Parts: sequence; C-alpha cells; structure tokens
Amino acid sequence: MKNQKSLILLSLITAIALMIIKFIAYIITHSNAIFTDALESIVNVIASSFAFYSIYLSSLPKDKNHPYGHGKVEFFSVFLEGGLIFLAALFIIGKAIYNFFFPIEIDNLLEGLVLVAVTAVINFLLGRYLVLKSKKLNSLTLMADGKHLLTDALSTLGLIVGLLLVYNTGIVLIDTILSLVLGVFILYQGYKLLRQSVGGLMDESDVQLVKDVVEVLKQERKDEWIDIHNLRLQRYGTDLHLDCHITLPNYFDLNRVHEEVSQIDRLVNERVQLKTEFFIHADPCLPQCCHYCSVKNCPIRSSEKTVDMNWDVELLTRNLKHFEKDNLI
Repeated sequence: MKNQKSLILLSLITAIALMIIKFIAYIITHSNAIFTDALESIVNVIASSFAFYSIYLSSLPKDKNHPYGHGKVEFFSVFLEGGLIFLAALFIIGKAIYNFFFPIEIDNLLEGLVLVAVTAVINFLLGRYLVLKSKKLNSLTLMADGKHLLTDALSTLGLIVGLLLVYNTGIVLIDTILSLVLGVFILYQGYKLLRQSVGGLMDESDVQLVKDVVEVLKQERKDEWIDIHNLRLQRYGTDLHLDCHITLPNYFDLNRVHEEVSQIDRLVNERVQLKTEFFIHADPCLPQCCHYCSVKNCPIRSSEKTVDMNWDVELLTRNLKHFEKDNLI
C-alpha cells in the first residue's frame, strides 16, 4: 500500500507541474486546442488528489462498520475521475462551438507547441509506468490514473499534429475543429471510466477474474469435489470476496469437509493474484449426483457414472445443483 501512495503522490506532483506548463502555453498562444489540454490537466490534479485519499482509505483494516474493508472507495475514486473528465469534455465542446462563431487569433504557436510536447512525453511515460504498476499491485485507482494520463498524452499528440497544420496553413479554424474532436474523444474516455466505476459499485461480475478462478478449480479438481455451483465474486479494491457451494460425499465427517474447503481456499489464494476471502457452503451429495460423480469405490453409489461434467464459467455460476434435467450436461 505504501508503494501505491508514493506512486499517486508522484502523479499528483507531476499533474500540478504539467497543468502550470499547459496554462502558460495557452496564455502565450490563445489556442483553443491548448486550452482544452490545460483544462483536462485541472481534472488530473483533482483526480490524483482524491486518488491519494482513496488509496489511504482503502488501506484501512476491516472494522465493525466495514466488515468487507474499505476497498470499494477505489470505485468511487474512478467515478469521480470519470465524472470530472466528462464535465470537462462538455465544457471543451461548448467552447469549441462558441469559437466557431467568435474565433480568436493565435500567437506564438511554436513556443506553445514545444511546451505541450514536453507535457505529452512526461504524461505518456508516467501513465505507462502507473498502468504497469497497477497490474502488479492490483490497484484500480492506479489503473484509472495511468489510463487517464495515457489518454491525456494521446490527445496532446493529436493536438500537436493539428496545431502544426495551423502553423503551416494559417487556417485558424483547424484549431477550433481540433478542440471539438478532442472534446468528443475525452468525453468518451470519461464515459468509459464512469461505466467501470458504476459496474464495480453495483457488484458487476468481473468476467476475467471469474474465468481465472474457474480455471484454477478446473485444473486442480478432485474426484471428491462432485459439483461446484452458485459461484459469485465481489471485488473490494485489492481484495476479492468469493463464495460458492460445493457438493461433497455425504459420508464425509466435519473434519474432512473442513479440509476440502480449506484446500480450495488455499488453491485460489495461491493462484489468483488478488487476496481472496472465500466463503464456501458445503452440500451433501444426493442420489441424483451419482451419474456425474467421479468418486471411486463410493459405498453409497446408487447408479454408475455416465456423464463427464465440464466445469466452465456458465456451469459453475448457476445457482443450482447440476442434475440430469440441466441442459448443460
């Protein structure tokens, strides 16, 4: 967690410095496109400030008021960043439309281009670094911040290309058109962050994580694990909460059931990158399970095994035991 705080603090300090540089570039050029870039930098500063606080909050231990921890605040951090980007984009688009009718003369274009080019390089390098670190640290906040910086660098690159056209052709209208295009692009990026955050706050299933967990269970599957179903997943920052039902032979005593459940817990925590809290409900097998049960020398088997059940995401996430009436087997 200390690493995440240091990275976000670095992002915040950099964002403040680059914001100042971009506004200097705007002041000396009066370019709409550069103003667009500078305005987005304000969002970077505000978002990085809240990201720093959210990482601090998500690092706090569980308590009686937050039994699952404080990790969900990271989704709110992403929501704030996406919302600010979205609002900034709307303002940028509005100003671009206004300047179609009331154009502004551009000055000192080359000097302004040099300044924004420097900010683009710094944003790209820092954004790429944050995205790489976010994958190692499993931090949604770092991922959102890194992607935002990469988006900023990409939009600045487009800005530079467009302003070079203005410089070479003398057509000032290109600056306004470029500002409008960048505004729409930034609006879309803000929407994507909002969509991701709302999905997380609403406990939308992370398809890739579910696939990873199912793959671990499939590879390490034991004959005694007759059936797994109702597998559900919730993400709380860098922690994962997962629950499921497992069908075990009904003659297992409580110690054996606990041993099997604990083994699943250990396997997932060893193989899936996120720290996982497992809640597993054990079901006793029924005679209807015999046709897909692989337990050898079972003393209570009522029928022979006739079906090999292929464990996949669709099967394991269903909220029922998988008897013959199910279409999946």
